[in-house]
Amino acid sequence: MCGFKPVRPVQFDPKVTSTHLGEVRHGTRGGPPDVQLLGGWFVFDSPDAALLVSLLPGLVHVRGDERLSTLVRLVAEESNEQRPGRDLVLNRLVEVLLIEAVRATPGDDAPPGLLSGLADTQLAAAMRQMHGQLARSWTVAQLAKTAALSRSAFFERFTRTVGLRPMEYLLAWRMAVAKDLRRRHDVGLDEVAERVGYGSASTFSTAFSRHVGQPPSRYARQH
Repeated sequence: MCGFKPVRPVQFDPKVTSTHLGEVRHGTRGGPPDVQLLGGWFVFDSPDAALLVSLLPGLVHVRGDERLSTLVRLVAEESNEQRPGRDLVLNRLVEVLLIEAVRATPGDDAPPGLLSGLADTQLAAAMRQMHGQLARSWTVAQLAKTAALSRSAFFERFTRTVGLRPMEYLLAWRMAVAKDLRRRHDVGLDEVAERVGYGSASTFSTAFSRHVGQPPSRYARQH
């Protein structure tokens, strides 16, 4: 992007500053805009936001999606008006906007990550099983059977499509859930271990310490 007159960028932290920052115009002053940009941001309330973000594409390019166009128009209208419940409505609209943008991403065009995995119907079946039955002692062979693929074909396809090996993805997901349980809920270590697929608290503690870099008890105190 460029303009005839230089504009000084305004740096701000979206977690701290949520006020409207105004409008910058390029081209003919007062004339109709050549292009309109709507900027926004999301803050993921999770200690494992990095896991989610790393599995999302850096850029999503969607063309001609009427649902997205409608949502963008509603967000713009709501942003420019001071109606009761404005912030609540905007929060909901922007959440739906994110989901629709992600869903509208063509599976073939998405880079390796969560979207590509879920766009693959066979891999998605295995991923849903992992998410839904986290406590189960999964093996690659069992997951491959769920996806109706041979073990070697499933392993290669999952790794290429998601960007992580199946057991690496399962471990990362288990640890994300474990950290959430330790941070948010008054759940004992034995129960956390059982919920994320470990036979004992000691085995879970060892795996957690290796993955997170500190034992579960210290993590819970710090968060």
